[in-house]
Amino acid sequence: MANDKVFTFHNGVEIPDIGFGTWQIPNEEAYAAVTTALENDYTHIDTALAYQNEENVGKAIHDFNISREKVFITSKLPAQIKGYDVTLAAFEETISNLGVDYLDLYLIHAPWPWDEIGKDCTEGNIESWKAMEKLYKDGKIRAIGVSNFSEKDIQALLDACDIVPMANQIPFYIGRDQAGLLEFCKKHNIVVEAYSPLATGQILNSPDIKEMAAKYGVTPAQLCIRYCLEHGTLPLPKSTNKERIIENSQLEFTISPEDVQKLDAFEDVRAK
Repeated sequence: MANDKVFTFHNGVEIPDIGFGTWQIPNEEAYAAVTTALENDYTHIDTALAYQNEENVGKAIHDFNISREKVFITSKLPAQIKGYDVTLAAFEETISNLGVDYLDLYLIHAPWPWDEIGKDCTEGNIESWKAMEKLYKDGKIRAIGVSNFSEKDIQALLDACDIVPMANQIPFYIGRDQAGLLEFCKKHNIVVEAYSPLATGQILNSPDIKEMAAKYGVTPAQLCIRYCLEHGTLPLPKSTNKERIIENSQLEFTISPEDVQKLDAFEDVRAK
């Protein structure tokens, strides 16, 4: 971001403290959305092979004529791909789609396929992780991590592999603070990235959220995104609306510890 605020992975690589998420942004809309983000000082773009928008994400970055090293690009290994050689092949597809020579961060998208949530894929995850370790050691990726991994899933990698994940990207928002997982990641110096910081928009109409946002002179969305930062997590808001894209990065305020505590007590709106 323009304020140069960053998180630092345990290998010393820095990542801007707010990312522009592109989940659920179709390929045909991704070009305009990413361009708008870049125009408004976002320097951290998050995508995935499964989003089917890597081509236009990469084209927007290229056409914006910003030097490659000034944009932090994250992509992800599809959740159903488990294994060494298939991981290497998927990575090559991703960098080809994006039109880049390397990634700043590459994540295993989930510990199990999305249509088999909870399935034990430990062996496949370990093989995929070993392939990512190779890509990292070969200089093709500056940092490697996971997404949607529980403590148990991460521990399996710690027990079998050489490199501790640098990041774990998880759903994190008011009402779903995942305190136990957050503490585990902190213990192992794993940066937690908060996706769906607005609870996919479901929390924004809460009267209590609106009231607290008004107290700080901010929007409900800004309050929700700032909440993630107050917990030491890296938010990944996404939008295709120019005003909201700009608004989501304007977070120059803090939430009092008392109000953070009140927000911690909220119930998960998505669990209802």
